[in-house]
Amino acid sequence: MSNFTIRPSRDDDVDAIAAIYAHHVLHGTGTFETEPPTSADMAARRADVLARGLPYVVAERGGRVLGFAYCNWFKPRPAYRFSAEDSVYIDDASRSQGLGAALLTALEEAAVTAGVRKLIAVIGDAANAGSIGLHRKQGFEDAGAIRNCGWKFDRWLDIVLMEKTIGEGARTRPE
Repeated sequence: MSNFTIRPSRDDDVDAIAAIYAHHVLHGTGTFETEPPTSADMAARRADVLARGLPYVVAERGGRVLGFAYCNWFKPRPAYRFSAEDSVYIDDASRSQGLGAALLTALEEAAVTAGVRKLIAVIGDAANAGSIGLHRKQGFEDAGAIRNCGWKFDRWLDIVLMEKTIGEGARTRPE
């Protein structure tokens, strides 16, 4: 089922974005947050991403937001200004419909336009086969793991690092 649209997020998407993310916070290990942020928190986070000139996209069907993706600078120091960390979250009832791949593809294209040359995935939980598989399918390569760095649901969790060179990558000097 691929009858969905990928588009830039809008202010009126924030409640749906917050609800999707809250489910992942409360039931998943892809994020290490333990308390769901409010819609106001999510609005502020989205505004921060957009103010940096970075993309924040959603997948929708029939006016309903089914997932979202964005990237933000990997680290705040100036030398990192061409590397961004991606985030992709899908509504639990909308999984396995190609949304993740479509969102990540659109995000990558928009990130290239924004001047990003390296996308970095910091995936919560080494057992997160869905996110790891999505990133591999989209051309990300393994960059390592940090073991036992998060504590959630009464257990230690790893993070998996993956990377993908996009746009000009390191072939040319940035402007």
